[in-house]
Amino acid sequence: MKPNAVPAALALCLLLLAVATASLPARAQDAAATAVLAEQVRSLALKSSQPAAGLRVEVEAGALDPRLKLAPCQQIEPYLPTGFKPWGRTRVGLRCLQGEKKWNVYLPITVRVYGRALVAASALPAGTVLTAADLREAEIDLAADPAAALTDPQEAIGRSLLRMVSAGEDLRQNLLRARQWFAAGETVQLVAVGPGFSVQSEGQAITPGLDGSPVRVRTESGRIVTGLPVGERRVELRL
Repeated sequence: MKPNAVPAALALCLLLLAVATASLPARAQDAAATAVLAEQVRSLALKSSQPAAGLRVEVEAGALDPRLKLAPCQQIEPYLPTGFKPWGRTRVGLRCLQGEKKWNVYLPITVRVYGRALVAASALPAGTVLTAADLREAEIDLAADPAAALTDPQEAIGRSLLRMVSAGEDLRQNLLRARQWFAAGETVQLVAVGPGFSVQSEGQAITPGLDGSPVRVRTESGRIVTGLPVGERRVELRL
C-alpha cells in the first residue's frame, strides 16, 4: 500500500488537531482561539473519516526548540509546509497571524497510520523465495517506512528477499527482488493497448523483463519498441 493510499485530507486534519492542542509557551497561546481551531479541525476530520475505513491514524507532536522566544499571539495558524506530507516523521508550520509581532516556527510531528498488511510468518534468510506459508496478515504502521507495504499475497509470492527478515516484520517493496518475467533474447508476446482496442503480436526481448521496469523489444518487422512486462513473456505497449 502506498503512502498516498491514505486520504491526505484525513491525515492532515488529524495532524492539525494534534498541533492545535500542542504545548506552546503560554505567552504565545490563546486558549479560546486554540479551542475554536481544534473544533474546526475535528469537524473536518469527521467529514473525512469515511474514505479511511479500516485505517487508524495517530499523531504525536514533538516539542518546539526551547531556545525560541515567541511574542504573545492571539491567533496561531498551523499549516503543512510545501513539500511535506502528513506521513511518518515530518513537521508542520505554526505562524502567528494576530499579535504584537508576527512569527513562524516549525514543529516536528510523527504521523502513524495503522492498517492491515503482510508480515513474515517466521524469520526468513536473505534469498528466500516467498510462498504463501511465509506470509501472514497483521496490523502495522504503514507510515513507518517510505517504501510501500505489501497487502496482496500475489505481490510477494514467488519473489525473493534481498535481506534477512525477522518474524512479524512487515514486508515492503524494497525488501523484495523485482520479479523477472523473461530473459533477454526470449520470444515475448506484445500486446498493444489503445482506447477500445488491443492488438497482439510477437517480438524478441532485447533486455530482461523485470517487474515494474521498461523493457525493449524488437518486433517481427525489426522495429524496436519499449513496453512494460506484465506477465510470463508478456509485454504491454500503451498507445
